Amino acid sequence: MQASPENSKIMQTVSVTKTIAFFLLILVLSSCLRLDDNLFNPEEKITAYKLDSYTGSRELPDLPSKYSADESKTHIFTLESDNGGDKAKIYAIYLGDIDRIATDTIILYCHGTKNHMDNYWNRAKLLANTGGKHRFGVLMMDYRGYGLSEGKPTESGMYADVKACLQWLRNNGLQKERLIQYGYSLGTAPATFLAAKNDILMPAKLILEAPFASAETMVQDAAKLSLPGSYFTNLSVNNEAEIKKVTVPFCWFHGEVDDFLSRSVHGQKVFDAQKGPWKEAHIVPNANHSDLPSKMGFETYIQVVEMFIRK
Repeated sequence: MQASPENSKIMQTVSVTKTIAFFLLILVLSSCLRLDDNLFNPEEKITAYKLDSYTGSRELPDLPSKYSADESKTHIFTLESDNGGDKAKIYAIYLGDIDRIATDTIILYCHGTKNHMDNYWNRAKLLANTGGKHRFGVLMMDYRGYGLSEGKPTESGMYADVKACLQWLRNNGLQKERLIQYGYSLGTAPATFLAAKNDILMPAKLILEAPFASAETMVQDAAKLSLPGSYFTNLSVNNEAEIKKVTVPFCWFHGEVDDFLSRSVHGQKVFDAQKGPWKEAHIVPNANHSDLPSKMGFETYIQVVEMFIRK
């Protein structure tokens, strides 16, 4: 049965429209909406860190008051980060007794892509209550371009910023056997990269929550186009490849219904690629990208973290 002239014209119009839309999508993605800008998302500008007084949106907004942090053990300070001569003053928060860094176990927390440390303050406090209040020290930083940190976000700059924090810990007496590196979302990139190769301070153990496999996988997963990832981004982040070089115990958390970084497309690939001495996986039912600790249960979450650290 042949299509009528009217139907043929309609079909041709639809085909042309789809073709135009496809090329417009490519043009937009390749110029204005590069993955670089989507990965780095320090959208909120601030003039000071508010911590408990912060009224903006934050992860884990329902954190109970029992997980508070002692004001006397909350330290906001700056560090100089040097990315091959590109220097920037970055801000960091340490939860714990600085005088005890030489003897304490420290969790270095690399936060996600959105906003600044106020957004992740409740996450840092939860980790500071692991094993009891301030049992472990917690260090968190804002990458360059985030919060009050100077500069523009870049992949190499982010690595330099985390290395500046590692150098600060080392200068305060921390040894590698008491360093736990924890990366969440975007923060899994520096956490994994610096656990694989780092001349300052290697971690004793690595924790990744909602890791992405690679920039390439993110592009293919998001765009669903048969184009190389380099068409959309110049980032070379590849957690799936870097984790193969990590030789320390590894703990992986991921939400079962994570709709930003799919567990099967991203996290599972990273977990499967790691060949260290031992590893453990915690897939949390009904947890999305940012609510895993609350869906898991705060007490259960910090108990799992503590047991992994103590093993």
